[in-house]
Amino acid sequence: MSNAYDVIIIGSGPGGYVTAIRAAQLGLKTAIVEREHLGGICLNWGCIPTKALLRSAEILDHANHAKAYGLTLNGTITADVKEVVARSRGVSARLNGGIGFLMKKNKIDVIWGEAKLSKPGEVVVGKMSKPVVEPQNPVPKGVLGEGTYTAKHIIVATGARPRALPGIEPDGKLIWTYFEAMKPDFMPKSLVVMGSGAIGIEFASFYRSMGVDVTVVELMANIMPVEDVEISTFARKQLEKRGLKIITEAKVSKVEKGANSITAHVETKDGKIQTITADRLISAVGVQGNIENLGLEALGVKTDRGCIVIDGYGKTNVPGLYAIGDVAGPPMLAHKAEHEGVICIEKIAGVPGVHPMDKAKIPGCTYCNPQVASVGLTEAKAKAEGRDIRVGRYSFAANGKAIALGEDQGMIKTIFDKKTGELLGAHMVGAEVTELIQGFVVAMNLETTEEELMHTIFPHPTLSEMMKESVLDAYGRVLNA
Repeated sequence: MSNAYDVIIIGSGPGGYVTAIRAAQLGLKTAIVEREHLGGICLNWGCIPTKALLRSAEILDHANHAKAYGLTLNGTITADVKEVVARSRGVSARLNGGIGFLMKKNKIDVIWGEAKLSKPGEVVVGKMSKPVVEPQNPVPKGVLGEGTYTAKHIIVATGARPRALPGIEPDGKLIWTYFEAMKPDFMPKSLVVMGSGAIGIEFASFYRSMGVDVTVVELMANIMPVEDVEISTFARKQLEKRGLKIITEAKVSKVEKGANSITAHVETKDGKIQTITADRLISAVGVQGNIENLGLEALGVKTDRGCIVIDGYGKTNVPGLYAIGDVAGPPMLAHKAEHEGVICIEKIAGVPGVHPMDKAKIPGCTYCNPQVASVGLTEAKAKAEGRDIRVGRYSFAANGKAIALGEDQGMIKTIFDKKTGELLGAHMVGAEVTELIQGFVVAMNLETTEEELMHTIFPHPTLSEMMKESVLDAYGRVLNA
């Protein structure tokens, strides 16, 4: 078998494997290099298994409120942490195997090992630096591995890893990253979560549902700082109603370790310090790109703040070398990586009509309870850009389906350009909003105006009706409020 390819992709996360499939569809001889497990962080340690954990938490929450639905459950409802984790890992394992099938189906060679760029157009693959994490998905024997491989086009899709703060580095025992938080060998009674981005809030929500005493510490004035302030404020109130303790405009300045507990020193903006003792601390202060040990420095690849610098088509400053996904910078989201990879490979293949991704139209979702989802400009950013805007709001409390579901706490907010009717942003908090947001993403991508949205028929009774009502509210025409 020849070691020469049209395209070699380093990393098999969502960006990497989707790019490989699209490359194969375009008739390019393609290989993907993976050092640990197919699917990357998202499938094995992020997007998918966390949603499995949160589903267990959701079922437990519903069971604990069965009386509100006229139901009586005999016996005590408890969570078996081992079984909850086992289900989550099983979901990942199933999808991991599915990616292996897709590689075979599309005739993509999987090269197992640690990749390094030796020179333009050449990748040297060494031994795997880590063992395969999941024993149910071992590396197949007799497949491609160590050696030198060449390709006209090389795409780096190595993803990202948890960021560590100096002096508060995760140790795998008392201070956890999402790796340990996803596979606890016991359920702690108390927990400090450092950071309230999507990762921090999702784990805070999960552990609170499991009965853990959770305190979230956030440096910024609002939790989920990238979200619209009105939405994050609403979400905070709902999370606090569930028993989460949230401290904003504060930082964990020091952590003292005990035999089986930590004491976090939390410093507020006025310089006051309070101490919180808990069983464990989760460090969720962001992620950083995996750019080390790839040979980027020797090739003179330009980087910025731990990420590879690219143009709108994934090109780096080195001819024939590209980067996509988390390693190429924010927003660090799986769906961004997938789309970025498709743009990159289609541009390489000369597909007509390829254009750079519009990052303003990338949706963001946080799967806590209540869920949060958004796309486009927040109200503050729209105003900062000097836009003359119209803002519409609609409450879950006025929606029949939400009331029937027992999920009447939430809101939908839409932001329009007053002059043109352009939908600038949509922001949601409440049940199933991560499934609803795509309707507004499609609308924005099609450059839909408020008039077209008003004349779109939404089915009744559904949660989606609130989307239309929010649009109507922005123009003083709301019907059911």
